Amino acid sequence: MSEQAIIVKDVGVRFRPYVDRSPTLRRSIARRQPRVAEEVVALQDVSFEIEQGEAYGIIGHNGAGKSTLLRVLARTMRPNIGSVEVRGRTSTLLQLGVGFNNELSGRRNIYLGGLAHGLRLAQVEDRFDDIVAYAELEEAIHRPLKTYSSGMFARLAFSVSMHLDPNILLLDEVLAVGDESFREKSLQSMRELLARSGTIVFVSHSLNTVAEFCDRALWLNHGQVQMVGSASDVINAYKAAAQSGE
Repeated sequence: MSEQAIIVKDVGVRFRPYVDRSPTLRRSIARRQPRVAEEVVALQDVSFEIEQGEAYGIIGHNGAGKSTLLRVLARTMRPNIGSVEVRGRTSTLLQLGVGFNNELSGRRNIYLGGLAHGLRLAQVEDRFDDIVAYAELEEAIHRPLKTYSSGMFARLAFSVSMHLDPNILLLDEVLAVGDESFREKSLQSMRELLARSGTIVFVSHSLNTVAEFCDRALWLNHGQVQMVGSASDVINAYKAAAQSGE
């Protein structure tokens, strides 16, 4: 029996929208009553399990709660209710460039990223050349990040993430940026991680990539689990619902 790498039970996340705390006198008189901000439900009653060694896709329309769910799995956001158990060392690419300093060089950002994820200075130094070579940035590694293209950002962020030796890799649309050759190299690295019984959770709008790479998928709809199953079955159901206007 396969072991679970991630167990999510009855997770809910709610946001309170921004309310103007300094309204004008005219607005205050017009309202006469204090404005009550309704909560936005980002996730509701979300439960699923991901097995060790599995590639797991998360799909859904914009605003369905995909990125919020990934942040909960990464433990950068705490759910209001429910529980999340992650059994392994995670590496997270929630958004390209998050945690990077655009004013600093690629070199400096490699050190920042590695140290922020718990590596010791000596470990970062040992992996530095491999990170740069993998990202194919030898000619640009001393330049400020603000001079990098989106593809260069993608290569650096993914390379740092993969060289953290994760058991669990959390990705949010990272393969949507960059050239085809680097995308294929990234996918190959991810396959090697899976071969070592690593686990990958992959949020993407690219249904073809999810179908090609993932074993199973979860379809989120307005913050709720619409379907869990094989990647092909979930994608077919999602496409059918989109065509019918549901």
